[in-house]
Order: sequence, then C-alpha cells, then structure tokens
Amino acid sequence: MPAQDAQPKLNIVIVEGDGAINSIRLRRAHEPVVRVTDSAGAPLSEATVTFLLPATGPSGSFLDGGLSLTTQTDNEGRAVGRGLRPNSIAGQFRIRVTAVWRGSQGAATLVQTNAEPVVKSSHSKTIVIVVIIAGAVAGGAAVAARGGKSSPADSATTASVPAGSISPGAPSFGPPH
Repeated sequence: MPAQDAQPKLNIVIVEGDGAINSIRLRRAHEPVVRVTDSAGAPLSEATVTFLLPATGPSGSFLDGGLSLTTQTDNEGRAVGRGLRPNSIAGQFRIRVTAVWRGSQGAATLVQTNAEPVVKSSHSKTIVIVVIIAGAVAGGAAVAARGGKSSPADSATTASVPAGSISPGAPSFGPPH
C-alpha cells in the first residue's frame, strides 16, 4: 500500500498576548496576535485563523459576545483576535488558536489571566500620618516629663526650638493659613 502524502503542517507563532494579564474591572484584555507560516517559515496570507475561548470559568468574549472569532491572515501572515474582553471571573485560561490554509492545518495555545487590579487606598497613607503624629506626641511627652529640659544629646537638635507643650487632639489637614 503506498504511503499517503501528509499535508504540510502550518506553524502558528504567538506574537502578542501570551502571558497577558487582563483587567476585569476595566474590561480590558490583550488581544492575541499570531503569525501563520508554512514549514519553511514563509508567512501565509489569507489563512483562516480561529481563536477559541473557554466556555466556563475564567475566559472572555469577542465583540459579538461569542467565544470564538474567525479571521484571515494579512500579507504578513498575521491574525488578531480583535475585541477580546475578559469576563468577571479571575484566573488563568487558555486561548486555542487553529489555522487552515489550502488543506494544511496548525494549532497553538496561549495563556492569559483575568485579574482584579490592586487598588491603592488612602488607608495606608492615613496609618503613616497617624504614626508620625503619635511619634511627635510621644517626643513632646518625653520632653514635658523632663520639665521641658533636654538632655545634652538633644541640645544640638532642640536649641532653637522654643519650649511648649503638645496635647493630643484631632489632627486637621489642609492648606497653610
């Protein structure tokens, strides 16, 4: 029995989007970009490329709301999964990419992650301010406990500071008066 001629396999090179982190809150994802070449590495134009997202768990959708997008490669063999948007489930997922050109096929997988970005709160700034104020109050209390007199080690730093008292209270913040 004669051996059948196997169709040459297409190569799919991931150009952009592999390892990307998508923002759930902003509904922004990194569009996958691939380049399809023949076995010799020459780019293939007008190859049919399909991007397929998972149906459950962390995933996304394309502009039409679907889980798949089929497009054609350009003259450089590039295809883009345009309009990718993450869903609201955090975690890693795989995008399956298949290409077909004149009976030849190829497949690749890229990985992306949906994540909720860390939002910096003003809470940490408030803690720093409270710690600074508490330190100033403690320092003032120490000076007051010594009767307003400083030790010889403190004289260089407090020589120009007039004696006074610090009383705890509610701090206020704002522009200078």
